[in-house]
Amino acid sequence: MIRPIVAYGTPVLKKKAESVQADTPNLTQLIEDMWETMYASQGVGLAAPQIGLSLRLFVIDAAPFASDDELDAEEAAVLKSFKKVFINPKLISEEGALWGFTEGCLSIPDIREKVLRKASIHIEYYNEKFQLHKEQFSGLAARVVQHEYDHIEGILFTDHLSPLKRRLLKNKLTAISKGALSVDYPMKFPNKSKRN
Repeated sequence: MIRPIVAYGTPVLKKKAESVQADTPNLTQLIEDMWETMYASQGVGLAAPQIGLSLRLFVIDAAPFASDDELDAEEAAVLKSFKKVFINPKLISEEGALWGFTEGCLSIPDIREKVLRKASIHIEYYNEKFQLHKEQFSGLAARVVQHEYDHIEGILFTDHLSPLKRRLLKNKLTAISKGALSVDYPMKFPNKSKRN
């Protein structure tokens, strides 16, 4: 089932999410819904807070990035097969030089900005079968994980921008929270007027 994505300004997006329990009701269905919602909105990642649920859960399928001409063959191959469910992830470390990449977010449509992030990460997480994994990711794979991990920490990519850049985006962000834009996937807007 495709679920509506909550827009910028929705309180759950700024809240640190709660741990997922192995006996969480309908967890398998929730994960299926998240995949379906992500694909329907043409995203590469989706965190539970983006569908209004304060849970430490996100899904990633980075395959769309694999066709980027600037990637070497090895990184393209990693991204092509990078499809994972992350439950209760813990970011152990972020390492390497900061590098910039233009990011967007399904909860903040029509805004894309360059964000600086560390080049590689170590993370532990449970998969959909509640099996523990410890992995290292680098490059775009690390960036997508960092972006989604931020969501479960109550951080949006716009929080990484300079105060000046955020001020320049204020009107656009307010318009998004009011639903004063056109998107081609279901969304809920926190400040949308009830009047038509």
